[in-house]
Amino acid sequence: MGGQQRVYRQRIRSTQSLKKIFRAMELIAASRIGKARERVSSAGPYARAVTRAVSAVATHAGVDHPLTTERPDAKRVAVLVIGADRGMAGAYTASVLRESERLVGRLAEDGKEAVLYVVGRRAASYFTFRDREMAKTWTGESDAPSRELTAEIAGTLLEAFLTPEANGGVGELHIVYTQFVNMVTQTPQILRMLPLEVVEAAADETHEALPLYDYEPSPEVVLDALLPRYVQSRIRSCLLQAAASELAARQRAMHTATDNAEDLIRTYTRLANQARQSEITQEISEIVSGADALAAS
Repeated sequence: MGGQQRVYRQRIRSTQSLKKIFRAMELIAASRIGKARERVSSAGPYARAVTRAVSAVATHAGVDHPLTTERPDAKRVAVLVIGADRGMAGAYTASVLRESERLVGRLAEDGKEAVLYVVGRRAASYFTFRDREMAKTWTGESDAPSRELTAEIAGTLLEAFLTPEANGGVGELHIVYTQFVNMVTQTPQILRMLPLEVVEAAADETHEALPLYDYEPSPEVVLDALLPRYVQSRIRSCLLQAAASELAARQRAMHTATDNAEDLIRTYTRLANQARQSEITQEISEIVSGADALAAS
């Protein structure tokens, strides 16, 4: 019985230590989620403004641009997978990886080769363990992506898209990320980024007349300046959405882990008390039996 008590006490101490870790990670995620949500909201107006400007140029100028031109014969497709740098976030990274595998499978069925670009150590480790080649990886900023990281990713992907396929370029770009809906719901999404499909709403749908535009110095120059900004803003939006989703998933997972640890502590405490009570009962029985034996002799 004494051995059982020691086992239960050790389990209680180890579970209490884990509970402290889970609680600390929950509080850290809770302290960061507010700022992450603010970043998502603040990036929205700029992204909408750039999208409207690109829509206006692409719709009214009638200019063919490499970023808006379909390539039906393209066989290499870039896939940007946005995962997490750390674990303990529930099924956050696993759901993104499942979507990326489905996308890669669909591309393979269409006779296309997926070229992987990966954000986050967890996703990179997944593909490395399976001996999957990755064109480039970015780690260390999954829960707080900087503008420098966004610019580097956008520049790398734009360069790959504008490079001819014969020289190692790609003909399409897809992004797999997690969309932040609210603190409870985060949904994995697949976005085809390039070639761009920019559609301007008709005047009767928006109930307002569409403006006429004059372009200086030319529509081509304006489009050359706007499209990279548009791509960068969309990639940054995906990164910010993924960061907020990761923190929300980690906070929820750590809250559940803390509750489970408390349940385990209560269970082990009850078992330890039962073992102690059984030990006391056994000792009393032995004392009484010994006393009876002495009295009988």
